[in-house]
Amino acid sequence: MKWLAKHRFMILRRLVQITVILLYFGANAWGWTILEGNLGSSLLFKTIPLADPFALLQMSAAGALLGMDVLLGAAIITLFYALIGGRGFCGWICPVNIVTDVANGLRRILRINEIERRVIINRTIRYWILALSIALSAIFGVAAFEFISPIGMLNRGLIFGIGFGGAVIAGVFLFDLFGMKNGFCGHLCPLGGFYSLIGRFSLIRVKHNQERCTLCMKCTEICPEKPVLHMVGKRSEFVVQGECTNCGRCVEVCDDEALHFDIRLLARKS
Repeated sequence: MKWLAKHRFMILRRLVQITVILLYFGANAWGWTILEGNLGSSLLFKTIPLADPFALLQMSAAGALLGMDVLLGAAIITLFYALIGGRGFCGWICPVNIVTDVANGLRRILRINEIERRVIINRTIRYWILALSIALSAIFGVAAFEFISPIGMLNRGLIFGIGFGGAVIAGVFLFDLFGMKNGFCGHLCPLGGFYSLIGRFSLIRVKHNQERCTLCMKCTEICPEKPVLHMVGKRSEFVVQGECTNCGRCVEVCDDEALHFDIRLLARKS
């Protein structure tokens, strides 16, 4: 039971990620109608459209004419992450998260020290890649990042069968394992950067209680976006940076219960 408590959010995240993949696969293989399509464009219960707003932004820059169903689907996703989920897509939905989590788990087992890393990349580079993706989309008339997106490749590969995309996913895995801790998701992925921007003011957030903190720093060791925990041991406050994926790993590893999920507006009123 103690192990389950210490991994409760990780278990829930894996269940959500696997369920989403299974629903997409079932729609393609067996005709299920719960969730049809892929992460780029979906139909929930044959009624509610869902669409990737970052892909939509690239398509708009490329000059594509978009239907009302796609626009509505992108609006639904945008509002959900902007108001509630924050950057939760990266920690709870994205299939590449499973790949990079395995790579970073192996880093700890193999003791691949952070000091010995061979690649140093600033975390802000993902925002430059985001801007470049939109610019290239406008220049070449295609959704630029979607052509090389490991997220789309893995998602479609798991639904329809993996092909060349498998080599790209292997590259992401090896980069995170031997190149840089949380290299792809935490430094390069423009989709993660996009959700960091739109989810900056979302309601569900991790909150730090300074009075309980004993400065063990287990939270910052496990966090894929450790700069967001800059307040640990210093003051009580919410994690407000949009880069937080709401994965809950910091909450799980904290033996002092100094971290927990809360709702920002309700917490301020209480």
